[in-house]
Amino acid sequence: MTDRAGCAGERRTPSGAVLRTPIAALLTTLLTASAVLFGAGGAEAAGYRYWSFWEANGKDWAYATQGPALLRPDDGTVQGFRFSVSEDSADADQPRRAPDFGAICADTPAKDGSKRVALVIDPGTAADAPDGEEPPALRTACAQVAPDASSAEALASVAKPLRYDSSAMICAISGYPKSGCGEQVSGDGGKKDGSGEPSAPAASSAPAADDGGMDDGDGGGGPSAGLLVGIGAVLLLGVAAVFQARRRR
Repeated sequence: MTDRAGCAGERRTPSGAVLRTPIAALLTTLLTASAVLFGAGGAEAAGYRYWSFWEANGKDWAYATQGPALLRPDDGTVQGFRFSVSEDSADADQPRRAPDFGAICADTPAKDGSKRVALVIDPGTAADAPDGEEPPALRTACAQVAPDASSAEALASVAKPLRYDSSAMICAISGYPKSGCGEQVSGDGGKKDGSGEPSAPAASSAPAADDGGMDDGDGGGGPSAGLLVGIGAVLLLGVAAVFQARRRR
């Protein structure tokens, strides 16, 4: 009886070892692959150079939820445009002048049959400028336009020439920049600060699309949803194989 128990113990031990070995190997492979994939995704995160569009939210700025070609502001509205390098709306730099309708439109009296829209146009810093270009100075303007005018029309009335791409994204305001439109500019995910050095990358994707202020590229900062689903599928298949092997034993 003792001998049989000893033999049985000897038979169970190799079986458990055989079962644990593929599990350990599977987990090691999956963890290694995930580390490589997520590491590669972080290295490929990129910034995009573009004009972002903002609306006044009291004394602060809020990222606009519609593009300037669609939005029709009310009289007394303050809106901002900021040129910078960012990964998406959560990472975008705000205009560097506080929204103040009274100050911006102080010299533009109200007129029947028109509305006034205060604009802050911030071309950003030298660190965000395309190679060979210097950003013009930040300026404000009070656009006096028809009551049904869009934000884009208000901007055009005070800041020509404007340049758009085929998807109605604003590429240049008052001719700045001379070329480019929402292009990827950094391969390390870093956004440059005022010193010209990359700052810490933001864990986010490329700019979300809208009809006038953003690009709709999807060159985000990490593995795609399809890739993550694939990893999950491999894990499930591996677990299923292990349990199938256990049932056969």
